[in-house]
Amino acid sequence: MKAMILAAGRGERMRPLTDHLPKPLLEVGGRPLIGWHLQRLAAAGIRDVVINHAHLGEKLVAALGDGSAYGLAIAWSPEPPGALETAGGIVQALPLLGEAPFLVVNGDIWCDYDLRLLAARAGTLTAAAPGAHLVLVPNPAQHPEGDFALADGQVHAEGGPRHTFSGLGLYHPGLFAGLQAGRPAKLAPLLRAAMALGRVSGELYGGRWFDVGTPARLAETDRLLRTPDAAGSL
Repeated sequence: MKAMILAAGRGERMRPLTDHLPKPLLEVGGRPLIGWHLQRLAAAGIRDVVINHAHLGEKLVAALGDGSAYGLAIAWSPEPPGALETAGGIVQALPLLGEAPFLVVNGDIWCDYDLRLLAARAGTLTAAAPGAHLVLVPNPAQHPEGDFALADGQVHAEGGPRHTFSGLGLYHPGLFAGLQAGRPAKLAPLLRAAMALGRVSGELYGGRWFDVGTPARLAETDRLLRTPDAAGSL
């Protein structure tokens, strides 16, 4: 299985920290945010990782290189200035991701979810009905309304109770059929269309998850991860 880390965002809410450093290289718990993802992917037995980049992307490439320091093989998917949104970035990277289901991790979260559990679901996504499996989490204070509803293992655009999309997902490449490479495209409308067809499964994860989207949340996540044993074995 291959995985993709979404790392092309400008990080506007993180300014001025992201004026000179891409958001995935900001540190929490003593290491770059993206380093946590790379280590968890390696621990899950995933070796081939695609990372997209745009804003200050050359610094990401210089810092991570070919991924060998993490025991990984990193392939880079460059995007134009302004990036291509989430779905557009995935479509741009599809030639690197291949034809099998792949795992996607948002670059601006921290989560201790065991990625082996997500990878084990790859066989549930088929070309006959291409869809996705999403990891949802309880709604954080900054997003009390949530994103999607979850009922009997299926994710729905409407209804309740509602939960927040964690930024961890498993996708079949056929989900992105019809989208053109090089064109910006958002992921949420694509997922909602697939939900209407019953093609998006999901689970609710109650472990530790942080949306590291602002300087204040970055500082709080850093504080929490620096407490004794807070970050676990990784």
